[in-house]
Amino acid sequence: MQPLSPAPIQAPISLLQKTPVILEALLRGVPAEVLLWKPAAERWSIAEVLEHLVAIEKLYGERLRRIATEEAPELAKYVAPAESEISRKSARARLEEFVALRRPLVVFLSSIPSAAAGRTGKHAELGEVTLSQMLHELANHDLGHLRQIAELYRAHAFYPYAGPFQKYSQPKP
Repeated sequence: MQPLSPAPIQAPISLLQKTPVILEALLRGVPAEVLLWKPAAERWSIAEVLEHLVAIEKLYGERLRRIATEEAPELAKYVAPAESEISRKSARARLEEFVALRRPLVVFLSSIPSAAAGRTGKHAELGEVTLSQMLHELANHDLGHLRQIAELYRAHAFYPYAGPFQKYSQPKP
């Protein structure tokens, strides 16, 4: 079986460009109490999701740049930061950091040719991965956490006050 040619990279880059705009618009003016609310002890708050997005942005930004500029670089497996390594920044500061990391990454990615989609790196756990696959995974990751943030916001700030309309929705933060 012949391997599939890499998917075009414009669609994931377009989504990556939109994510900071969506987050800034969605979270503008949201009270800190909503940003820190956790639906359960083992679940994340919006602030914690933003912290995770910063960590992943640093990791994937470095991986994507290396795949685009190096020949088959070795890519380490993701290791979640220890509790002591997690910043104690506000949710707003975390969002600002994410935006500050994402915008130059999108500029860089927009500058590379479409033919770079097939460039590869060697992931410690997954084996050979293409630039296209990594971009599609990051876009997929963004959408998953945008949904998560929206559900957290919905479940805490709006659903409890919807009265009889609650029967029409069941948030799952």
